Amino acid sequence: MVLEPTAAPPRRGKIVMLVENGVRGDSRVQKEARSAADAGWDVVLLGKSPDRKAKSWRLGEARVRLLPVPTPLHRRRHEYRRAVLRAPLAYPPGPLAEYRKQRMKAWRAELNLRVIETGRSGSAIARSRLLPTRLLSRGMGRWVRLRARHTAALERRRKDMDTPLDRFTTAFWVRAMGERAWRRLDPGLWDLELAYGKVIDSLEPDLIHANDFRMLGVGARAKLRAEAKGRTVKLVWDAHEFLPGIKPWNPHPRWHVAQCAHEREHAKYADAVTTVSDTLARMLADHHGLGELPEVVLNAPEATVPEERAAEPVPGLRALCGIGPLVPLAVYSGSAAPQRGLDIMIEALPQLPGTHVAFVVPRGNSPYMQSLRKRAVALAVQDRVHILPYVPHDQVVRHLAEADVGVIPIHHWPNHEIALITKFFEYSHARLPLVVSDVRTMGAMVRETGQGEVFTAEDTADYVRAVTAVLAAPRRYRDAYERPGLLADWTWEAQAAVLDGVYSRLTGGARPRVGERMAPVTP
Repeated sequence: MVLEPTAAPPRRGKIVMLVENGVRGDSRVQKEARSAADAGWDVVLLGKSPDRKAKSWRLGEARVRLLPVPTPLHRRRHEYRRAVLRAPLAYPPGPLAEYRKQRMKAWRAELNLRVIETGRSGSAIARSRLLPTRLLSRGMGRWVRLRARHTAALERRRKDMDTPLDRFTTAFWVRAMGERAWRRLDPGLWDLELAYGKVIDSLEPDLIHANDFRMLGVGARAKLRAEAKGRTVKLVWDAHEFLPGIKPWNPHPRWHVAQCAHEREHAKYADAVTTVSDTLARMLADHHGLGELPEVVLNAPEATVPEERAAEPVPGLRALCGIGPLVPLAVYSGSAAPQRGLDIMIEALPQLPGTHVAFVVPRGNSPYMQSLRKRAVALAVQDRVHILPYVPHDQVVRHLAEADVGVIPIHHWPNHEIALITKFFEYSHARLPLVVSDVRTMGAMVRETGQGEVFTAEDTADYVRAVTAVLAAPRRYRDAYERPGLLADWTWEAQAAVLDGVYSRLTGGARPRVGERMAPVTP
């Protein structure tokens, strides 16, 4: 007989997790928070509110808080000043140009009305008196439009920042300030610090888990503030990608330079680094001169669905597409962007008669997805293209399992070459035959396991060959999942054990003994 202790033991320590998103669409951070709380840690996950309103809820035993993040520093300082030398005719930054244009339109409308009224009176003298005012308004209108064009051109130049002067000033700040140059190049990073910093300090964590490169600085500065007050706080940096090799999602030419400088400045404060692949671990260690190789924590699906969600109905993929069980169906699940290569799935449809494609994406009406819709119409295959919304991360595998093929058509970008991405594991647990582009790590894995076909990225004919081969003999590829231990290694439970080991090593927070209850987390 096992006697339970009368008082619940204290939890192993407090962990504050940081992420720069709204949490709900981020399967990795959700699983991190839930599994850490299940393992006995007191977990608070801080995210960014999408509408600047504070929100909170529970994720298992973990607490989630979304913080409002005002962004007044998003615009750089020079964007608030007049450019007297570069654009002397431009209006000052702000709404003045639009106000002047609208004011001139109102003036002309008023003059037109007065002309009509004087015309009704039949007085030529009255009409002639309006002529100077009409000529003045015409001249003023041209002057305002000229200044407005100069203002718009200045705004474009400030956005593009590709003139010799802009390139010189960017290089100057990088040379003069080094790793600290992000303060000039992207001061908007301070907006995150000002929103998260005081909240982290008030929680007094034992460990901070910073997801990705923008949260690294927030976590590092919180660690330094705690140490200045005599508290020891450990910092885990969870690097999701190799920042120097990404395709920047912000087109501003200073953005990527600033993020890289910000990451270099704060990487040295991490007590441990985790990442998503062995290749990326080695690259991070070399790039930042890390003392030890980062631990690899794959973003794999959970082998068991949380009890409170297991009974919830899973949307039927084929039902949402409106097709029967025998219709060939290829699916893509994940973020949608040109470098993801989704257009090849549309281009190939005329050569794959009867085959349907489903895109399970977070923003079905994004400009990129709209462009795919238009292309499908142009090819007369729109009735075989289905754009569907995300489902909760613990339903993804069951949702996708109704497809015949899981497609990953990503292009050759440095970050695409080095990892097995989330959808690779989701497709695998759904036991889908795969069709993947020949990016290095993923292509090599598919060839090794035999779970699918590899095609040359951006080559429609080769993609058609790969899909045709899979649809012709699906059992051959599904049988690859019977290999002992293959899927067992690709589970979140296995990855959570690695992450828990990192936390324990840094804080000395040993696992509770069997039979001990976890202390409840107070809201």
